[in-house]
Amino acid sequence: MITMRMGALVSDSTVPPLSKSRPPMQEQAPPLPSGQPSGKVVSMAIPFWKMHGAGNDFILADDRAGGFPVDDIAFRAGLCDRKRGIGSDGLLLIQRSSAADFRMRFFNPDGSEADFCGNGARCIARLAHEIGAAPADMRIETRAGLVRAEILAAPLVRLHLPPAKDWRLDLSVEWQNRPLPLQFVNTGVPHAVAVVDDLAAVDVPTLGAFIRSHPLFAPAGTNADFIQILGPDSLAIRTYERGVEGETLACGTGILAAALVAEKLGLVRGPVRVRAAGGDELEVGLAPLTLTGPAEHAFRGTIP
Repeated sequence: MITMRMGALVSDSTVPPLSKSRPPMQEQAPPLPSGQPSGKVVSMAIPFWKMHGAGNDFILADDRAGGFPVDDIAFRAGLCDRKRGIGSDGLLLIQRSSAADFRMRFFNPDGSEADFCGNGARCIARLAHEIGAAPADMRIETRAGLVRAEILAAPLVRLHLPPAKDWRLDLSVEWQNRPLPLQFVNTGVPHAVAVVDDLAAVDVPTLGAFIRSHPLFAPAGTNADFIQILGPDSLAIRTYERGVEGETLACGTGILAAALVAEKLGLVRGPVRVRAAGGDELEVGLAPLTLTGPAEHAFRGTIP
């Protein structure tokens, strides 16, 4: 079991209210608290930042010095636990790289490592720039390949991504005695996309879990995305995320998959505006593939 005490996180004036309308984000990452948090004496305290991209929230840490217990799966999962830890949709680490400005490591809330995370990549790019780990136009090493990121006017960050791969079109699964058409694509991680008429009516937790573990996508499974076309260049999305094992407010790679699938089916033209479940709108460029959206600070602290 992991025990954590977070001391002196932020003053009341910097904590965003718990509402759908968020205040403008801070222009720079807040400074780390000085000294150790109150409580037992520890040999090492790990600074962290809590950030989110369109409501998809993450714990971030600077591991360029190599002190983070990265191989401890239980520790990684414990940090993401919303009842016993800090709580998040994932953990992101900045590490040294010989191939790019830095290496991004991304871990799901269950402790497993994933190849990529679109919303997380925007957050880690912004933080890396603010702490001096990367320039405003940077290269990021990921398990899905090299990604370029541009820091734009706050809170926006734009990602330039490798082409999507592993296309499998015109798939179908049986759901409630009816065929459900699916389109599969890998945008850094695997996604199965279903076009629906009424997004609000979809039982994402149940249907998403069914698709996520369907034999069509064995053994690794897939993320499941449900999209509704809103106009000739816009759509809305809800995503069931593998590794989170539930619906999230946004999924960057899912947003990419949704726009690519909708364009391939002739339903939209690029650039595509995509409204996430949390209400934020992101933009996907299709040729070349880009993702533009917010990367915002929530708070920071230390893990004793």
